[in-house]
Amino acid sequence: MYRILIVEDDRTIAQALKRHLSGWDYEVYCVEDFKNVMEEFSNVQPDLVLLDIGLPFYNGYHWCSSIRRISDVPIIFLSAAGDNMNIVMAMNMGGDEFIEKPFDLNVVTAKVQAMFRRAYSYRGNTNIIEHKGCILNLSDASLIYQEQKIELTKNEFRILQILLEHAGKIVSRDEIIARLWESDAFIDENTLTVNVARLRKKLAGVGLEQMIVTKKGLDIWWKHENSRLLFKRTLERNRWLLRSGGDYFDSGASL
Repeated sequence: MYRILIVEDDRTIAQALKRHLSGWDYEVYCVEDFKNVMEEFSNVQPDLVLLDIGLPFYNGYHWCSSIRRISDVPIIFLSAAGDNMNIVMAMNMGGDEFIEKPFDLNVVTAKVQAMFRRAYSYRGNTNIIEHKGCILNLSDASLIYQEQKIELTKNEFRILQILLEHAGKIVSRDEIIARLWESDAFIDENTLTVNVARLRKKLAGVGLEQMIVTKKGLDIWWKHENSRLLFKRTLERNRWLLRSGGDYFDSGASL
């Protein structure tokens, strides 16, 4: 089922669109917080966006440009400002179609269906990870935070992806190294330390100094009654692990 995100501040129009398109078996969402449209976009991960131009805080051109930085999802503009200048501007900012208000709901549906046919006969869905305003684009190995884009190396990207997939939990060095080896990135502990340091420096450059935090001494250690091996119980994970030593990276401590 295709997902559609409606970015329209007129609730009457938004709800009418939602009811009508839902009747065609689309999964439809309406933006509620017009100051954080990108956060809602990331949460929904829509297959198509219906976007008004005149919106609170930032106009539709701004949000279209922001979406285009991380996704090639189809965008259809809906606006009463249907003069040539606005249509050209909408297309130049990354829009795929323009529908002038007032519109017939059946015409909107026909254009939506046509857009899906054109777009997804050869193209997949948006591929991103979002966590509290940070958007990791899995397609081009970049991170966007507050309109700032960070280009990451292959190892930096894989490390950050692993941490964001476990946001708020502690991830051991051994787990990170094991995942990197699975992707043919053969690194040791020293190389991991260097890569994490470089990643931290890049994150600090956009105000994310505490995004990655090294945690030590958060585990409970004891000796198993029937073995000389020391085991530990990681509080956040609530499971048993063989002792491997080293630091633990918490990707959710301050995000």
